Amino acid sequence: MKRIVGKWLGVTMLVALIGCGGQSQKQFTENDINIIPKPDKVELMAGAFVFNEDTRFVVPEKYAEVTDVLLNKFEAAAGWQLEVVDAAPSKNYVKLVLDPAMGEEAYTLKVTEENVLVTAKGYSGFLYGLESVRQLLPVSIESDTQVTNGDWVIPAVEIKDSPRFKWRGFMMDVSRHFFEKEYVLATIDQLALLKMNTLHLHLVDDQGWRIEIKKYPKLTEVGGFRVDQEDKHWDARRTPELGEEATYGGYYTQEDIKEIVAYATSRGINVVPEIEMPAHVMSAIAAYPELSCFQNPIMVPSGGVWPITEIYCAGKESTFEFLENVLIEVMELFPSPYIHVGGDEATKTNWEICPDCKRRVKEEGLANVEELQSYFIRRMEQFISSKGRTLIGWDEILEGGLAPGATVMSWRGFEGGLKASEEGHDVVMSPTSHSYFDYYQGNQDVEPMAWGGFTPLSKVYEFDPVVEGMSPEQEKHVLGGQANLWSEFVPTEAQSQYMTYPRLAALAESVWSKKENKSWADFSNRVQAMFKRYEVMGINYAKSAFQVTTDVTVDSETGTLSIALKNEFPNSDIRYSLDGSDIDGDSQQYESPIVLDKTTQVKAQVFKDGEPVGAQLEKTINFHKAAGKPVTYLNKYHDSYQGAKDVGMVNVVRGSKNFHDGQWQGWLGDDMELIIDMEEPTEIERVTVGALENQGSGIYFPVEVEVLLSNDAKSFDRAGVLERDYAANTKSELKDFIIDLTKQSARYIKVKAINLGTPPTGGGSWLFIDEIIVE
Repeated sequence: MKRIVGKWLGVTMLVALIGCGGQSQKQFTENDINIIPKPDKVELMAGAFVFNEDTRFVVPEKYAEVTDVLLNKFEAAAGWQLEVVDAAPSKNYVKLVLDPAMGEEAYTLKVTEENVLVTAKGYSGFLYGLESVRQLLPVSIESDTQVTNGDWVIPAVEIKDSPRFKWRGFMMDVSRHFFEKEYVLATIDQLALLKMNTLHLHLVDDQGWRIEIKKYPKLTEVGGFRVDQEDKHWDARRTPELGEEATYGGYYTQEDIKEIVAYATSRGINVVPEIEMPAHVMSAIAAYPELSCFQNPIMVPSGGVWPITEIYCAGKESTFEFLENVLIEVMELFPSPYIHVGGDEATKTNWEICPDCKRRVKEEGLANVEELQSYFIRRMEQFISSKGRTLIGWDEILEGGLAPGATVMSWRGFEGGLKASEEGHDVVMSPTSHSYFDYYQGNQDVEPMAWGGFTPLSKVYEFDPVVEGMSPEQEKHVLGGQANLWSEFVPTEAQSQYMTYPRLAALAESVWSKKENKSWADFSNRVQAMFKRYEVMGINYAKSAFQVTTDVTVDSETGTLSIALKNEFPNSDIRYSLDGSDIDGDSQQYESPIVLDKTTQVKAQVFKDGEPVGAQLEKTINFHKAAGKPVTYLNKYHDSYQGAKDVGMVNVVRGSKNFHDGQWQGWLGDDMELIIDMEEPTEIERVTVGALENQGSGIYFPVEVEVLLSNDAKSFDRAGVLERDYAANTKSELKDFIIDLTKQSARYIKVKAINLGTPPTGGGSWLFIDEIIVE
C-alpha cells in the first residue's frame, strides 16, 4: 500500500465500493475524519476498508466483551450478526493485537483495504480503538433500526493515540432529581464514545438519598422521597410540614448498582460513588434524626436549603459507626479505588453549641470547628484507606488541614487544586468556570432555566487542568479533570441531555488530547459532525453555540448604537434583517457592525448548508422619546448592580435574563424613584418600565409602578399607576410594565417602582429595572 505523506491531508481519495448494485465511488478527505477527542497522530492512506456480513472479529478470548460496542451497532443498523473468531482469515477482518509494552489506555489503529488492526495493552486501549472505528463509520451506524443501502466503509488510516490525563470524568447529580437506571446506562455509552473513563455518581444530598443500604432501610424508605413541589422554583419551595406525604423521588437497589457498575466496567469506566458528609445530608437526618446534633425531626427538603445547618454530629461516636457501616456496604458494591465523601458547604453553627461537639474539640485539642471538620475527614480517610481505597472530596476538605492520603476535587476555581498539589496531594480539577454544566450555555432569554453562570461550549473547550504557576512536581499530581451536572434545574432526561451535549465532547477533548493538538476552529468542524451522530441517536443536544448574540456599544456623542453580530463558531454564515422580516437564505449576510439611529427590529440567524440552525435572534432597539435624556435618581441603585449608571434607564439597550449582563440597575429592599428631564415640554401617552423576575435569585417584579408628571420639577401630579400582587413564579421572566396615560404634555417624568420588600421565603428582595421607555 502506498502511504500518502502528512497527518491531516486535504487531498481526495477515491474508493471503489462493491455492493449489490455494482460499483460506487466514495471520496475521503481529512474532513471525513472527525474523531472526538482528537487523536495524537492521524495519517490518511490510500484506500478503505468495507464492512460486510462476512467481516470477522479476531479477538483474544478474555477480551471478547470489548467488541460489543461495534457488534451491537452492526446488528441494529445493518442487520448483521458478525462473528468473533480465534484465528484471522486471509482478509476482511478486525483484529485486536496485544502489546504489553504500550501505555495503559493507549492504542494504535491501522486500517487497510484488507483488515483493521487495533493494538493495545489491554481492555481500555482496545475499547478506545474500536470507538475510533465507530466514529469513522457513517453516522447511520448509530441507528437502532435497520438502515437500507448503507455503505459501511471507513477510510484507510493509521492512528496513534493515548490520553493526556488518567482522570476523565463526568458527575451526575441523581439526588436533586432522580434519574432511572436505564438513563445512567445510556450515559455510560456516551462517556465511552468520547473515551471518558470516570462516572461520578452524586448519590446523597439534602433532597434525596439514592442508594439502598440494607443495614439502614429508612435511608431510602424515608430519605429517598420528598414532598412534591416541582411546580415551584427550586429556591422558592417552602419547608415541608412534618408528616406531609412524600411522593417525589426514587433510589437504586443494590442490584441496580451492581448492574450499573458491571455495565460501566464493560465500557472502560470506573464508577465513583459520592456519599456526602458532614453536610448535604438532611435526607439521612430525616430518616435517622439521632445523626444530628440536636435530634430534631425534619422532612427531606423539597428544594434549596441555605445555609446548611442540619449536618452530621461530629461529637457522637454513633455518627462514625453509622458512616462506617454505610461505607462498608458501598465499598462492597463499588470496586472504585476512590470513594468521594463530599465535604463541602458545611455550616457549623450547630457544632459550635453542641455539647458533644464541644467535648470532641476539647478532647482532641482542636482549635475550632474548622479543625473539627478536618478531624471528621481525617477519621473517615483513615477508615477508607484501611479498606484499600482513597478518599476524595471537594476542596473544602482542605480547611483545617488535609487528611494525609486524601485527593482533592477542586471546584471553587483552581486554587484548591494548586494548594493541594503544593502539599503533595493528587488533584482533580473541576472548576465552576469551565466544567459546571448546570450553568447556562447560551442566551438566557431563550435557554431553559439553569443555575446561573455562563459556560458556553467554547469556554469548556478552553479548560486545561494544568494551570499557570504549577511546578513540574505539582503537574504530576494533577490526575485530570471532570464536568459536573448538578440537577437542581434538571428535572428530566431530555433536559439532562441538553445540558450535557455537546459540552461533554469539548471537555472530553480537553482531558484527552495533547494541548498542542487542540484547535477551536478544528473542533468546531468536528463537533458539528458529531451533531449529526447525536441526531441519529435521538439525543436532545443543545444548539446554543449557533445562537446569534450581540455586542452593543453606544456613541454618546452621536446617540447612535453599533451592533456586532456573532456566534461561537468561526466564519459562520449570519443572515439578518432590520425591518422585522423573516430570515431566509436570501437575507442580508452580516459582514460588519450595524449602526442604528432609529427604532429598529433586528432579526438574525445562522445558516449552514443553506438551512437555518439554532435559535433566531429577535431584538427591538427602541429610540424612544426619553432616550439619552438626563435622569435624576431620588433613590440610588445598589452598588452591585449599577447598569449603565446615570444613563442606564434611558440608554435604549435592554437587559437580558442574565442579570449580570451590565444592563440592569438593582435595588435591594428599596423602591426605585427617579425623574427624567425631557428638556422641553413633550407630549406623552405611554410609559413602560422593563423589569426582571428570578425568584430563586431573590429578584421580584415590582408590586406597583406609578408615573407622575410635572412642568416645574416641584409639583408632580399622578398620571397613571399599575398595581400587581405577588405571585409565585418558577421561571426567570422579563416583563414590560406598561402604563397608558391620557395624552398630555410635560417636561419632567417621575417614575416609582415599589419593591416587594420581604418575599415569602424571608430576607430582602431585589428589584431589577433595565429601561424606562417614554412614548
